[in-house]
Amino acid sequence: MNARLKQIIARISFYIGVVMFALFCGFPMLWMVLTSIKPDRDILTATPVFWSWNVHLDHYRNLFDQTDFLIYFVNSITVATAATSLTIVIATLAAYGITRFRFTGREYIAGGMLFTYMFAPILIVVPFYILMKNYGLINTKLGLVLAYTTFSLPFSMWLLRSFFQSIPLDLEEAAMTDGASRPQAVIRVIVPLAFPGVIAVSIFTFIVAWNDYLFARVLVSDNLMKTLPIGMNDLYNATITDWGMMMAGGVVVTVPALVFFIMIQRYLISGWGAGAIKG
Repeated sequence: MNARLKQIIARISFYIGVVMFALFCGFPMLWMVLTSIKPDRDILTATPVFWSWNVHLDHYRNLFDQTDFLIYFVNSITVATAATSLTIVIATLAAYGITRFRFTGREYIAGGMLFTYMFAPILIVVPFYILMKNYGLINTKLGLVLAYTTFSLPFSMWLLRSFFQSIPLDLEEAAMTDGASRPQAVIRVIVPLAFPGVIAVSIFTFIVAWNDYLFARVLVSDNLMKTLPIGMNDLYNATITDWGMMMAGGVVVTVPALVFFIMIQRYLISGWGAGAIKG
């Protein structure tokens, strides 16, 4: 067997392995989508039915008509977007200040960022609840936004710090020499160069806020303030489980985030990879 044939066989084996792994990982998602459009008789049958020709969208219609799913969806979008925006602004300013200004203890602050991220959320949820209660932020979207920002900020600051460190100071000084103010230099020069890091921070924070169950369960009890993880769990426990409707909810929750992730995955991968190398 010559080297060329070995190379072809190795490449074919690699692609077969990739396809099998993709099918293995994607099958639960495919089953969820198919179940959401099946009639109940095909869902509850003793013998699993992979595909049904009697497809319909009744489960999606019931999800929005008979439950408060739309309220939960809007709450999740609002909280996740607000938390992501706030985290980006604070993390960018903090990372810039640590990398561009010299002051006593800045390296300890930088190390403390990553150290605080090592603590599990369960360790801070009780004191955080007491703090939110004292300030009247229980059952509010602002309380959830602050919770997710608090949890996401240390890692976000550490990641952006690595990006700002990799950007030569000469570029910023050249922009200010040409007449730009420091804020203009940051917005027009530094932030575009650190854009992969900003994207990585955005996705990380959004996923944290979108999927969180712990903080939402502790800080929110009002049905009109619930987010999707809490709302879906309550729908599951409230009555006899309507599996078709639950799968429809899972699709609606998953697909938007999945599409968004696919659109920006190259920025996310380059952001995390470069941040890990430069840090």
